[in-house]
Amino acid sequence: MTAYKRHLITAALPYANGPIHLGHLAGAYLPSDIYVRYMRLKKEDVLFVCGSDEHGAAITIRAKKEGVSPQEIVDRYDAICKKAFADFGIDFDIYHRTSSELHKETASNYFLELLEKDAFTVQESEQYFDKEAQQFLADRYITGTCPKCANDSAYGDQCEKCGSALSPTDLINPKSTLSGNAPIMKATKHWYLPMQDHEKWLKEWINEGTFEGKEHHNPKDWKNHVIGQCNSWIDGGLQPRAMTRDLDWGVRVPVEGAEGKVLYVWLDAPIGYISATKQWAVDNGKNWEDYWKNEETRLVHFIGKDNIVFHCIIFPILLKAHGEYILPENVPANEFLNLEGQKLSTSRNWAVWLHEYLEEYPDRIDALRYCLTSILPENKDSEFTWKDFQARNNNELVAILGNFVNRAVVLTHKYFDGKVPTGDFDQDVLDEVKSHYEKVASGLDKFNFRQALADAMNVARIGNKYLADNEPWKTIKTDEAAAQKVISTSLIIAEHLKNVVAPFLPNTSAKLAHILNIDAANWGGESTISVGHQLNPAELLFTKFEDEDVEKQVNKLKEAAAAAAQTFTLEPAKDETTFEDFQKLDIRIATIIEAEKVAKTKKLLKLKVDTGMDQRTVVSGIAEFYSPEEIIGKQVCLLANLAPRAIKGIESQGMILMAESPDGKLSFVLPEAVVANGTSIS
Repeated sequence: MTAYKRHLITAALPYANGPIHLGHLAGAYLPSDIYVRYMRLKKEDVLFVCGSDEHGAAITIRAKKEGVSPQEIVDRYDAICKKAFADFGIDFDIYHRTSSELHKETASNYFLELLEKDAFTVQESEQYFDKEAQQFLADRYITGTCPKCANDSAYGDQCEKCGSALSPTDLINPKSTLSGNAPIMKATKHWYLPMQDHEKWLKEWINEGTFEGKEHHNPKDWKNHVIGQCNSWIDGGLQPRAMTRDLDWGVRVPVEGAEGKVLYVWLDAPIGYISATKQWAVDNGKNWEDYWKNEETRLVHFIGKDNIVFHCIIFPILLKAHGEYILPENVPANEFLNLEGQKLSTSRNWAVWLHEYLEEYPDRIDALRYCLTSILPENKDSEFTWKDFQARNNNELVAILGNFVNRAVVLTHKYFDGKVPTGDFDQDVLDEVKSHYEKVASGLDKFNFRQALADAMNVARIGNKYLADNEPWKTIKTDEAAAQKVISTSLIIAEHLKNVVAPFLPNTSAKLAHILNIDAANWGGESTISVGHQLNPAELLFTKFEDEDVEKQVNKLKEAAAAAAQTFTLEPAKDETTFEDFQKLDIRIATIIEAEKVAKTKKLLKLKVDTGMDQRTVVSGIAEFYSPEEIIGKQVCLLANLAPRAIKGIESQGMILMAESPDGKLSFVLPEAVVANGTSIS
């Protein structure tokens, strides 16, 4: 593989329409920060960029909801997110904004350069329009039923339950989020990216790692779910995608005849990585093109899995279409983090917000970094609970890492006035410790952060066991030389521990360097501790997280969710319908006689139901709330004359009627008593 001269690391630009929560941290920001810190320890040339994504429909929706301007929204949340990242120690080289003039200029010029290269087609098409609001509806202004998983709250660009990328016309029963009405179709002109023309090279690049006949990356280094999602899109046939939108907030389309149109956010936002690099280069006297147009640069995108298609298909097409830019060498997307048994939800306020955590626990930054890294959803969804946080903090950070360091330093002060007693060491145990640099590096090089952290923590475990086995507090009475050797060796172990935990626990590493009175972390370097070296007094690296802390945080979650539920507003009433139209719906009582999970999905159950008239298959997106075993024999209300449609390759012949509570939980709509299958509901 290519030996790279420099590394450009990007972390997904967060939407500036809300604060950062733990799911965001676990998805992109903590792993990218760990990786960058590791690369810097190895003295690599690394540029780490991020910033606020301040355009797109999500911003204007939030602004309309609050009755303020979009600029007020982005200014507020850019400040909150930027401060939270800085306070947490996410060490970006630059945190930029897509509302900056430099970004608008960069994005506009990029669009014009692609236009000159005939990268777009101009098409007039019919798109959804809200007659009441007198506005074309961008993706996020439309909701409806997902054709893949039957979620009835999917957006016009994506279903957040099954993760499928959508177009507005894919939705079943679409409605405007502005008025609640069913939109009409109206003609409009847009610039489209003909993605279908790029299928061949994309397939080769993603699956074989080659680009224009040259080796680019090893596909085995990419995560399976990343490649799988890309192939699913490509195999399904890529379609032209509009790169402009009818909106009044965003980067204006810089051509005549495009009044009232802005660049599509997924053209605009990733170019934010480029404009951020440009601003950093201006501020630091560097050449930005070295990081985007030089094959000696390695580009890595850290994102969550909901952004895979944009970073692995759409943005690479835009880069390739331009012709002068490098492509990402890896996109190590993480899956989702759940919270206390439920999906994280900003609308339900079921989240742990980073800025609030930092206000409560400014001295527990590394405890959160440690817990989140231990459970990162690297290849499948994972879950954060406060009880698990307590266990990892108390049983690992306090009882293992903190305990080892404290004992070694306290013993040195107690018996040798805080000075390293001898230069005689147990080389075997130090050799074992040093082997962990390679183990940790191997994990980080492969983006296996959980394993890398476990290997780093094993250094503390080795130190603890070494002290416990040799008991210098006892041998000091009978064999002082042996005790000196054990204590000096323990201090060297502590020094190496300072180095290997530095990418994960930077504050702990710095604190440990202060206690040992030595320089900050260095990767795999030789010890700088010598005989007579004076230590600083011992101090606790970590403190226990008590039961009352757990109870407090769990109660805070429940109270916030309850408060959000109280402000829950009902969906607007649908347009008036006629009795004749209602009579067309054939709703029947049916009994579930078989149920099983749909392979390779997390939300779907394949049901066999007895309608009294027949037995048929129905695919339902209820697997998050019901196991197959518990619903067999349950009677349900079935929309029996819904036209069949394929969901994940299974023909679904109807729809189970469900009620969704304010907290997002689905419940069956059930008859009061058992009735005969096939009974009509009218």
